[in-house]
Amino acid sequence: MKSLVTGGAGFIGSNLVDQLILKGHKVIVLDNFSTGRKSNLAHQKKKNLKIINIDISNNKSLGKYFKGVNYVFHLAGLADIVPSIENPDKYFNSNVIGTLNIIQAAKKIKIKKFIYAASASCYGIPKKYPTNEKSKIDPQYPYALSKFLGEQLVLHWAKIYKMPNVSMRFFNAYGPRSRTTGAYGAVFGVFLAQKLAKKPLTIVGDGKQTRDFIHVYDLVDAIIKATKKGKSTEIYNVGSGKETSVNLIANIIGGKKIHVSKRPGEPDRSMADITKIKKHFNWKPKISINKGIKILLKNISDWKDAPVWTPKKIKKATKVWFKLLG
Repeated sequence: MKSLVTGGAGFIGSNLVDQLILKGHKVIVLDNFSTGRKSNLAHQKKKNLKIINIDISNNKSLGKYFKGVNYVFHLAGLADIVPSIENPDKYFNSNVIGTLNIIQAAKKIKIKKFIYAASASCYGIPKKYPTNEKSKIDPQYPYALSKFLGEQLVLHWAKIYKMPNVSMRFFNAYGPRSRTTGAYGAVFGVFLAQKLAKKPLTIVGDGKQTRDFIHVYDLVDAIIKATKKGKSTEIYNVGSGKETSVNLIANIIGGKKIHVSKRPGEPDRSMADITKIKKHFNWKPKISINKGIKILLKNISDWKDAPVWTPKKIKKATKVWFKLLG
């Protein structure tokens, strides 16, 4: 088998590449390394992996990389709320034009499956929990809108051009290689870097807010199952199906805690209804939040180069957030 992974040097992408290679796939990675890291793939042998440094949003000559490809996994894209408000054109180019370029290239060959990494941010602030795939679409920010528009392209191309395209709406992924940079980095990266530096864990607001956290190993397992079980034009939520509070995460990690101001515009809850994917794929998440955090703590040295956030640094870095959304 031959697979192409866009964004394959990123957090989720590199974990997916590892599993594909373990399953005997030859893998081509397209990545411009704007958020991905070469070190995420440094352990792989060159005979199994080809890495192309390329920006898919401004390069339409992508066809040569798709020759002989059986599966396309489109994970490349930009995330984060505030940067998308500041630079909506950048997000549109990456998440919409980039997606168009990739499906156009994939359309010219006979692939077995095209998997699109969509985002649960398309639901906005849902009125119903757990949130299923038929819930109201209400993108709150350019990031969420651009990811949803990308999804619409993928599904529309599936209908018009009879492509085997599947969309998977990811909830909050965590695990090895999760991103550590940026003022709006994932809570796990922030907390682990703080613990390693013996600094207090900075809890936003009262810490009672919840998210549906899914371990990247479970997420990758679902993505790979989609190659066989996913139905064309279908959308699947991928989450744990459980709510986990920030306070619980902080308690499991341990150490001193300090509270910082709640950020406006962030939802208080997140919880995926995963009934559909469990039924269609015969899949379910296996790694509990306790087990997932223990795995991270065993490898806490991985966060030695991550930025260590203090309340003062957070206040400075999130000024724009409060200005735009307060």
